Amino acid sequence: MYKVLYLQTSPRGKRSYSIAAADAFIDAYKALHPEDEIVTVNLFEKELPPFDGLTLQGKYAILHGKKHSQEELAAWRAVEQVIEEFKSFDKYVLAVPMWNFLIPYKLKHYLDVLIQPTYTFRVTPEGGSEGLVTGKPVFLACARGGAYPPGSEAEALDFQTHYLKMILGFIGLTDVRTLVVEPTLAGGPDEAERRKQEALDKAREIARDF
Repeated sequence: MYKVLYLQTSPRGKRSYSIAAADAFIDAYKALHPEDEIVTVNLFEKELPPFDGLTLQGKYAILHGKKHSQEELAAWRAVEQVIEEFKSFDKYVLAVPMWNFLIPYKLKHYLDVLIQPTYTFRVTPEGGSEGLVTGKPVFLACARGGAYPPGSEAEALDFQTHYLKMILGFIGLTDVRTLVVEPTLAGGPDEAERRKQEALDKAREIARDF
């Protein structure tokens, strides 16, 4: 039995195109793997530890074996809890809308908490880095109001999928299957609905081999 973490990163619920695509994937996956456990978390409803001065002070003190306060230790333990929870899963599904050409701030906060040296990546003796969360597939359902297809001039503005693939790969998650729903605004409601239905069908297909 596998554990699947389904992260929703939009506050729009059923009105979200990225969540609609990811939901279709999840439904198809459940039908194929009824024994697997799927945990759904919307980051806009999850309380994340602040990554502020206290947490940073605790991080560097603890990682470097220096003296730290109980408050710093507690702040860092909250970060470790998020990391361990994430690493306890075998597969990941992310529903991510594009916000200002990038990702929602709640997802960025989550990633800033998650990506820590010796926990999700390590620095190699050669001065490079190596991801420590390996061998786990990711399904990435992205949506955006405009269109930024590969090879177009607009692709240069896509800091959504390019960033996510890079940062996930940085911690070792290199098996990323990506589905993009676009445009959800620029082409009008009829075009958006057509693209949405195409995405739902594609999501179900990808679920067959995940």
